[in-house]
Amino acid sequence: MSGIKIISDRNKKSLKIKSLIKKKIDKHNFKKENLLIVIGGDGFMLQTLKKYKNLRKKFYGINSGNYGFLMNKFSLKDFVKNLSKAKIVTISPLEMVIKNMKKQIKSSIAINEVSVLRQSRQAASLSIRQGSKQIIKKLVSDGVLVSTPAGSTAYNLSVYGPILSLNSKKLAIAPISPFRPRRWKAKIVTDNIKINIKNLNPKKRPISAVADNIEFRNITSLSVKINKKIKFDLLYDSNRSLQKKIKLEQIKKEINYF
Repeated sequence: MSGIKIISDRNKKSLKIKSLIKKKIDKHNFKKENLLIVIGGDGFMLQTLKKYKNLRKKFYGINSGNYGFLMNKFSLKDFVKNLSKAKIVTISPLEMVIKNMKKQIKSSIAINEVSVLRQSRQAASLSIRQGSKQIIKKLVSDGVLVSTPAGSTAYNLSVYGPILSLNSKKLAIAPISPFRPRRWKAKIVTDNIKINIKNLNPKKRPISAVADNIEFRNITSLSVKINKKIKFDLLYDSNRSLQKKIKLEQIKKEINYF
């Protein structure tokens, strides 16, 4: 398996698929340089991408979880053919930098979204800017999301945020259960300017910030921006590309409105 590494989640289904694939690759003497085959669900793929972010690998995901939006459907029969014809999609993550009440500064990357969430029974009170532009002076809500195009069909979609095309060079900012202003909807912004979110009342209304699945608590402020220095090469079956998946979700969303 020259140039190929297989990693999987630890559940029985993932381990079985790993064993079957290894035998298939060995049988066909299939070779591909710098290839990482990832078996699991979307969460496991996100963890793996972050773990290997400093290595320019190609990632081919195989779904053994539930939804598996970032993954490919498993087919042992067509595995070698699908892998040999897979198309590359290159994405860059968000970089979140937070400051907490102890004045500590920490950072993390997010492939799907950064979510800012109320930490207590009190609603969050936030101001949001993009560069020098005020997006909203005061948002009282359960929180807010900043989503990438790749993540726009995940948590962002569940809070009625817009689905973004993969090559749109945009980010989505979507409120979570907005109370004031009640009718404020999600906003689409360019991805080349930093988004700054400030907690207007950190003592009474504490918030946490989550980069995909990495959480920081008691946040006073944070910034979010695409880090274009980090690039992930994701491989998708030619008949089920990430672009096609996003378009299908857009169609589903439009149909559900009627």
